[in-house]
Amino acid sequence: MNNLNKNEKIRRLAESAVMIALATVICEVLKFDWPYGGSITVFGQVPLIIVSYRYGIKWGAFTGVAMGAIQMLFGFSNFSYVSGIVSYIILAFADYIVAFGALGFGGIFKNKIKNQVVAISLGAFVVSFIRFLCHFISGVTIWGNYAKGATEVWLYSLTYNGGYMLPETVITIVGCQVAAGIFNLASKEISVNRK
Repeated sequence: MNNLNKNEKIRRLAESAVMIALATVICEVLKFDWPYGGSITVFGQVPLIIVSYRYGIKWGAFTGVAMGAIQMLFGFSNFSYVSGIVSYIILAFADYIVAFGALGFGGIFKNKIKNQVVAISLGAFVVSFIRFLCHFISGVTIWGNYAKGATEVWLYSLTYNGGYMLPETVITIVGCQVAAGIFNLASKEISVNRK
């Protein structure tokens, strides 16, 4: 980012702030809450993946961590359900900081796959899977008491977290495909108007 001029830095920062705000509104308003945490949103992950795709993984991860911190503030009451410093750390990192920071890797296939729609879709799948793994680990380590002995803790975490992350992943991939299609059309229109 050091080689960016001042206007480019301001534009990138402003765009990222808008995308974080958009993702926050979506995650807080356009959602279906799961009983013990987690939710299915309507394209809540898409803005952060777009930032990563546009500006790279490093900037995307920074944006994702910022989003994770905001989500942690909204979900601060979850800390009352766990006890002990280790549980607090796992909750903060696995359910928020790392889980949302992982969304910053959404642009991982940008220059590796020529087809933009395929590249962003694969990126959306990978980051959603990483986010699922974060929640799965959290479920096994600190939320296992909700299994209530009815099932193995790992199976409980797998089904509970998979129950909302699978639809979230599908919705995210569709949203990224739509965004990539719009961006392609906008890019073509801009290049036609410049001729």
